[in-house]
Amino acid sequence: MSDGRFTALVLAGQRPGGDPVAAAAGLRWKALAPAGGVPMLQRVLLTLLASPSVGTIAVAAPDPGLLDGLAPLQAPLAEGRIILLPTAEGPAASVSAGWESLGRPCPTLVTTADHPLLTPALVEDFCARALAGGGDIAAGLVPATAIRAAFPESRRTYLRFREEAYSGANLFALLTPRAAAAVDFWRGVERDRKRPWRIARRVGLGALAAYLLRRLTLAGALRRLSAAAGAEGRAVVLPEAWAAVDVDKPDDLALVERILAARESPPSASVATQP
Repeated sequence: MSDGRFTALVLAGQRPGGDPVAAAAGLRWKALAPAGGVPMLQRVLLTLLASPSVGTIAVAAPDPGLLDGLAPLQAPLAEGRIILLPTAEGPAASVSAGWESLGRPCPTLVTTADHPLLTPALVEDFCARALAGGGDIAAGLVPATAIRAAFPESRRTYLRFREEAYSGANLFALLTPRAAAAVDFWRGVERDRKRPWRIARRVGLGALAAYLLRRLTLAGALRRLSAAAGAEGRAVVLPEAWAAVDVDKPDDLALVERILAARESPPSASVATQP
């Protein structure tokens, strides 16, 4: 963006063959499943619209009419603040195609439609720290200790390093044109997800062995991945446990509903007021 703000790219696709969250909600598209009575995608887009660091917002949508029934978004759609792009085969391919279609603006914020807990404050914090940290691409991570303390019943996928395990926050920043190399690397890993030996060859057997033995630190992993991808990657470690809660299954949505209810409920009437 010429004004220095982030362009945002929101991934709103879903797995082929149907999605359990969409099925549980009786909907075709997971992105429209309600969280706290509001479609998840609408929550994400309203958050981005309220974030001062974000300018144009592009939605990689599986259907060009995905936003048709979402009344609060019609004005920014008409004004061109929100635009729609087609999805590609898989998240990495959608990022690659979407960013290319936008002209590869730097910086670009990438997030997902199934992150309804996202807030403008978190977006601002992540964007500021991603820019300050340098590098070509940045990813948001949340420590496992924070997640387990806040949500002991929640099952997350963790990257386990020597000093700590982390879960992704579905927040990425493409900071320089060299981030395209990292996206291409991600596409290769995504293509080879059923052929792990090819992924091992990409990252290096030494790095893989160190990771499996829990000898690899986060900093060491970033150095090795940066070398393999040809772009410098950085991590933005976020302290908010809920930043790692996206909605992959109905249980996740139930947790999101509880968090939103607590976040949006008025203060207890039993709290004494000050004179």
